[in-house]
Amino acid sequence: MGVIRTGLAALALLASVTCLADLGENLSGQAATPQRPNILLVLADDLGYTDLASYGSEINTPILDALAQQGVRFTNYHSAANCAPARAMLLTGVDAHLAGVPNIPEMLAPEQQRHAHYQGVLGTNVVTVATLLEDAGYHTYMAGKWHLGTGPGQLPSERGFERTVALADSGADNWEQRPYIPIYDKANWYADGKEYTLPEDFYSSRFLVDKTIEFIDSNIEDGKPFFAYLPFQAVHIPVQAPQDFIDRYMGVYDAGWDVLRERRLTRATELGIVPEGVSAVRMSTTADWEALDAQRQRYEAKRMAVYAAMVEAMDFHLGRLLDYLKQSGQYDNTIIIFTSDNGAEASGSVDPHSFVNRRLTDSLGYRIDYETLGLKGSYSSISPSFASAAASPLAYYKFYAGEGGMRVPLIIAGVGLPVQGELVRAFSFVTDITPTILSFAGVASPGPRYRGRPVESIIGRDLQPLVRGSEERVYGPEETVGYELAGHAALFQGDYKIVRNRGPVGDGQWRLYNIVDDPGEANDLATAEPARLQRMLLAYERYVLENKVLPVPPGYNHLNQLVTNTLYNRMRSPILVGLLTLLVLIPFVVAHRRQDQ
Repeated sequence: MGVIRTGLAALALLASVTCLADLGENLSGQAATPQRPNILLVLADDLGYTDLASYGSEINTPILDALAQQGVRFTNYHSAANCAPARAMLLTGVDAHLAGVPNIPEMLAPEQQRHAHYQGVLGTNVVTVATLLEDAGYHTYMAGKWHLGTGPGQLPSERGFERTVALADSGADNWEQRPYIPIYDKANWYADGKEYTLPEDFYSSRFLVDKTIEFIDSNIEDGKPFFAYLPFQAVHIPVQAPQDFIDRYMGVYDAGWDVLRERRLTRATELGIVPEGVSAVRMSTTADWEALDAQRQRYEAKRMAVYAAMVEAMDFHLGRLLDYLKQSGQYDNTIIIFTSDNGAEASGSVDPHSFVNRRLTDSLGYRIDYETLGLKGSYSSISPSFASAAASPLAYYKFYAGEGGMRVPLIIAGVGLPVQGELVRAFSFVTDITPTILSFAGVASPGPRYRGRPVESIIGRDLQPLVRGSEERVYGPEETVGYELAGHAALFQGDYKIVRNRGPVGDGQWRLYNIVDDPGEANDLATAEPARLQRMLLAYERYVLENKVLPVPPGYNHLNQLVTNTLYNRMRSPILVGLLTLLVLIPFVVAHRRQDQ
C-alpha cells in the first residue's frame, strides 16, 4: 500500500496545481519571490535504517519523529553504501561514476586512478543543486562534511554555496580540531573557501546548527528563499556525545545486539516500516553476546549507548534550528528533507582493547577507557555486531550493497504538504533528491550544456508525486537503476534487486531478492527465477557500459586498499600499513571463526 488515499487525492492534486502556479514564474532562473519555499536538506552520516524512533528505534528522536508526522517517511529509499559517492549523487542527480566519485579516493586502486572519472572528487562535468538554486535567486548555505574534493574549484564555496563552513575530510573529531585516523595530518576545515580554525567550545552537531542559523539570519530580511545543506558528522566515527545524552542510554543495551535487533524488527513491523513476517539474516560478523564476559558486555553496551546519545544530540540540535525557523517566520514556508548518506558503519573493532587497537588509538592520542567513552579525547565506535542491529532487519551495512548498506531513512516534511504522517513504499534512489529539490523550487534541470560547458544529464526522478500522494511509483516496473562500489554491485527493477557482495564478508555471487516482501534479503530467488536473474544481469551490464564502471583489479579488497593507499601514499610507513591492515581485518577474521565454531 502506498501513500495514496482516495479521500486525499483531489485535495493533493489541487494543492500541487496551486503550488506549481506560485513556482512557475521562476523556471527561467530570474530573481526569487517570497512564494518559493525555503529548502533545508539535512544529511546524517552512517545512520542505520532503524536508528530513528519513527523507523523502529528505541533512540529518542522527537524532532525527526515530528517531521515524519508533517510529511512522509520513505521505507524503500536507497543511497550509495559509502559517503562520497552518496554525496555526489545527492547533490547532482547524476550517477557517481559519471560525476567523478565512484568511490572515496582512499579506496581507489592505482589501476582505476589512471582514469579521469576515477579520482574520487566531484567533476566539472556536473552541476550541483546549489549552483542551480543560486543562479535562480536562492541564498545557498552549507555547514558540515563535504568530502568531495579540496583542490582548485572543488570546495563547496566554488560549487554553488554562497556561505560555507565545511569539513573537507572523510571525518574528524567531534570535540576539537583533530584528525580521527592517520590519513590526515590535521582536520581540514574551510570557511568560505579559506582554512578555518574551530572554536574552543566546539561540538560538531551544536556548531553546525549554530552556523546554519547564522547564515540564514544574515540575509533573512531581503525576502529571498534559502537552500541550506546541513550534513552532520553524526554518527560517523569517532562516535562521541555529551555526557548528559550518554547517561540516558546507560543500561539500555545491556541485553546485547541480538535482542536489540529483534526488538527493532518488532517495532518496525508495528509501525509498518517493514511488512509482517520479515526474516532477518544473522550476519557472520555478529559475535556471540553470551560468550563475552560481564566486563566486556558492559563495555560493548556503553559503546552503543554513546552511539544512541550521538543520534539524540543530533536530533536535539536540529530542533534548535527548527525553533529558529519558527521564531523567524520561515518554518511554514520551508521544505525539510532528512536522510543518511549510507547505512551503519561496521568497521569498529570487535575488540577495541586488543594490542593493535591500543597501539593505534594511543598513537592518535585517544583514550578508550570505559569511564570517559564518548567524551572529549576519547575514541569510540560500534562493531559489526551492533551495526547489524542499527540496520535491523536488513543484511550487511556500510560499504556493502546489501540493504543494510544502502536502504536508509528518508523524511520529506513541510507544513503545507497535502499528505502527512504517511508511508511511501515505492522504490526511490539518492539521485532523486536533486530533481525533487528543483521541483519544489520551481527551477528547471540543466540542459546538455550549462554556463557554456557540457554537463551530464540528471537521471533521478522527482519524488513530489509520491509526496503529494498522486502516484504510487516514479519508476516503472521495467525500469532499472544500477549501482556499483568497489566491486559490490546491485540493480533494482520494480520490486526486485540483484546484488553482489564481495569479501571479506560477501562471497561475490549474484543473488536475486524481492526486496518489497523480503527486505531482509533472506530468500534468494536466483534458482527459482533464473530468467528474471538473467534479464537483470544483462541490464546491469548495460549500466556498466553506460556509466563507465571500471572493474576492480584481481584480489582487490576495499579495506586493504584503504589501508594501503592511506599509508603508503600519505604517510609512507610500511609498519603502520601492517598495523592498520591487522586492525581492519581482525574483526572479520574473529567473527568468521566464531561463526564456524
